Amino acid sequence: MVWSSGLMQHVNWASLARNQAALIQWVDAHPVGAPSLYVLIYAVTVLLCLPESAVLTVAGGLLFGTVFGGFLAVLGSSIGAVGLFLAVRYHLARAIASHRGRFVQAARLNLQRDGFSYLLAIRLVPAFPFWLVNLAAGLSGMRLLPYSAATVIGIIPATFIYASIGAGVGQVLSDGGRPDLGLIFTPAILAPLLCLAALSLLPVVWRRWKRTNA
Repeated sequence: MVWSSGLMQHVNWASLARNQAALIQWVDAHPVGAPSLYVLIYAVTVLLCLPESAVLTVAGGLLFGTVFGGFLAVLGSSIGAVGLFLAVRYHLARAIASHRGRFVQAARLNLQRDGFSYLLAIRLVPAFPFWLVNLAAGLSGMRLLPYSAATVIGIIPATFIYASIGAGVGQVLSDGGRPDLGLIFTPAILAPLLCLAALSLLPVVWRRWKRTNA
């Protein structure tokens, strides 16, 4: 329904560039309504598995600044992710489980055994599709609290990186360009994220070592 309505045609770099002045003016005029609406749009985007979260995160940095925009993006993303998790867990698990692919199956088994550590590691590395990880977690049997905690903590680094890109991207968009989101995959940024992901898996390694040597 969302795709057929044509709504997603307005959530792209060209539309953001075209309307950034009007959006900034509207945000300034609605200091409460604008952040609330942004969080709602972000949550619905994640809930419906729409692939435009990067645009929305950059837009958050552009409209609200790095810190506040990053906070709003984390809030909206977390609300949407929890909503999707609950929808999959209680309403869609049986139907999706019968059509799951290899990635979902492998992630499901790992998340069942060591849910928090695995999910935190996956969230910290922005190479994994956000919506697919949400679906896998919903199918895995994870409890809501570990899922929510790993999601919120894990998405913070990449979200604030994207928001910081958005905070300085106004002129790039005005000139008809697109922000270089590949910046997050440069060694200077990706290496620390990989290290954090590796650290989050240490409890899993320790537990397996203890079982092996018991």
